[in-house]
Amino acid sequence: MRKKLLGILLFLVLCCVPFQAQEKGARVSVLGDSYSTFEGYMTPESNELWYYVRNGQKTDVSDVRQTWWWMLIKEMGWKLECNNSYSGATIGYQGYDGNDYSPRSFLTRMSRLGSPDVIFIFGATNDSWAGEPVGEYKWGDWTFGDFYTFRPAMACLLERVQLRYPNVTVYVLLNDGLRDEISESVTTIAAHYGVPCIRLRDIDKQNGHPSVKGMRQIADQIKAFIQKQ
Repeated sequence: MRKKLLGILLFLVLCCVPFQAQEKGARVSVLGDSYSTFEGYMTPESNELWYYVRNGQKTDVSDVRQTWWWMLIKEMGWKLECNNSYSGATIGYQGYDGNDYSPRSFLTRMSRLGSPDVIFIFGATNDSWAGEPVGEYKWGDWTFGDFYTFRPAMACLLERVQLRYPNVTVYVLLNDGLRDEISESVTTIAAHYGVPCIRLRDIDKQNGHPSVKGMRQIADQIKAFIQKQ
């Protein structure tokens, strides 16, 4: 009887221990833009890509095993749950030349990430490059029009992700070389919602996108951040 009670107690204790991102077997989902795409690994398959098996002159990345997320998942002992990345995607609704990018936006796609234990949100690059207005910080009562500016869209994204995926570890990845007001906005909003923001440094790129070396740098910087937690 005593052993049985001890077993029940141990079970209850383990059930109450919060999930740690370092745990092997964790299911990982990626919500990203072109930096996280690769042919044959997108959900849904109709998402536009940047990285292909035969990538031509875009970059030297031509194998999924060279992508930052594949290396990170492999080396951490995790499993890929879903990669919902879309080339050219913005977090807000305004894209290049002022066009409406709401169909591919992070806000539109955030509900399609499966059942992960860990989520990596890797965006804001196209918002920066497209010249999307940053807008004002706004922490609720958003209107549809608010999402055509960056700050309200980013805040709403993190709130909705946390509501839809309770008890899931979320990380925001911040590219280097973005407009200062975009980078400052990402770090401020992530801090407001208690989401760790991993600021990437000195990433090697070709045509504005991570090379094989750059992908390795991204994976290493993420892993180092997580292992220090």
